[in-house]
Amino acid sequence: MVLSRAATESDENVCSTFGSRYVRTALPKYEIGESSIPKEAAYQIIKDELMLDGNPRLNLASFVTTWMEPECDKLIMESINKNYVDMDEYPVTTELQNRCVNMIARLFNAPLGETETAMGVGTVGSSEAIMLAGLAFKRNWQNKRKAEGKPYDKPNIVTGANVQVCWEKFARYFEVELKEVKLSEGYYVMDPDKAAEMVDENTICVAAILGSTLNGEFEDVKRLNDLLVKKNEETGWNTPIHVDAASGGFIAPFIYPELEWDFRLPLVKSINVSGHKYGLVYAGIGWVVWRTQQDLPDELIFHINYLGADQPTFTLNFSKGSSQIIAQYYQLIRLGFEGYKNVMENCRENMVVLREGIEKTERFNIVSKEVGVPLVAFSLKDHSFHNEFEISEMLRRFGWIVPAYTMPADAQHITVLRVVIREDFSRTLAERLVADIVKVLHELDTLPSKISRKMGAEDFGNVKGKKVERDILMEVIVGWRKFVKERKKMNGVC
Repeated sequence: MVLSRAATESDENVCSTFGSRYVRTALPKYEIGESSIPKEAAYQIIKDELMLDGNPRLNLASFVTTWMEPECDKLIMESINKNYVDMDEYPVTTELQNRCVNMIARLFNAPLGETETAMGVGTVGSSEAIMLAGLAFKRNWQNKRKAEGKPYDKPNIVTGANVQVCWEKFARYFEVELKEVKLSEGYYVMDPDKAAEMVDENTICVAAILGSTLNGEFEDVKRLNDLLVKKNEETGWNTPIHVDAASGGFIAPFIYPELEWDFRLPLVKSINVSGHKYGLVYAGIGWVVWRTQQDLPDELIFHINYLGADQPTFTLNFSKGSSQIIAQYYQLIRLGFEGYKNVMENCRENMVVLREGIEKTERFNIVSKEVGVPLVAFSLKDHSFHNEFEISEMLRRFGWIVPAYTMPADAQHITVLRVVIREDFSRTLAERLVADIVKVLHELDTLPSKISRKMGAEDFGNVKGKKVERDILMEVIVGWRKFVKERKKMNGVC
């Protein structure tokens, strides 16, 4: 006679998590399971999969903050259930956002009196901030053209080809022509002279980047302002400037105070900055501030009252968390000017250590600048046998995530590696990274060249292939792009 009994909840409790049936069988991945599972099992299953992610602090591709003080972590968790849009229910949180806006506007030298309130808003990162700033420029330009009885259906915006993809999104989503100043070898930011030449009567603004994603370099906003002042006087167009200070906005005021890039320049009408980059807050918080109230058209501001009181709002989304806003306020009052300056100086010093260590290998050209975002962008001097993509791939074995990428149009034959120095990247880690790069170089020197196997040695001699090294390098780059793309396809859905 076969004896059987039903499993009870107490039976599951005597098993360890990994001994329970919930982790011994596969769960459905793309549909909801039929039954519930214990909270301990759900937690462990997810935690186990997440172990395969990279370590955020070793992710040197990202500008985004990966460490905050435990006290701020605690504040974030205590406010994780607050919806920021409920301003009437959470008036103190709203007040903290307003304080942050005013602190940041004054940091950027907005022309405000002691009792004046700054015009700005917290956003979900700089991408939303750029969308809002762009919409303000577009509407102001349209209103001006309508008043003059001129066509207003073909707005354009002038940027460098080095801008972040969010500018392309703005242009495509809101039907604005994007006019890009092409880059050139050795000059990887927007040329202000060429930008001024591209401006016409339909230009809603010129976007300058304070801290290029490609090499951290600050664009010359002062020269751009001077050129546009002259052109505006000649044409009467009154073309303004927006400064995308996503990366550099929390750097320049503290360690390059003499640099004129902000509201000290008369044509700078709005500035965005990422609180979750060098504002030292976890992702996703950004800020956009305007020079004066007149620079933000009233018709873009909505007023709602169905949450308890009249609430003005200018955002693309509605609901969002309050915790990052509170965290930004914590950092601003906790660190103050002195604290931010110390952090940024430390980042710059660690950047110098890393830069000098890479230079000592004598294998790389440094592409980044000494003045700018604290990062090191570098490329191989000799591509005859190996390339930057191979170095990036091999550094992953040591835990480092160091991106390799090609420059935009007219400089796309240049491939670089980039290491972003954040607050939590210590001098010890900088020295460790240099040591690991040296190990990778030594190992690559002992391996057969993937490039020579692919191309054939005669191609590099320009004998039979009749190709210059630049053409060969582009073929290699295209091949690696395809390789990386195929790997991403195998790793799962987007």
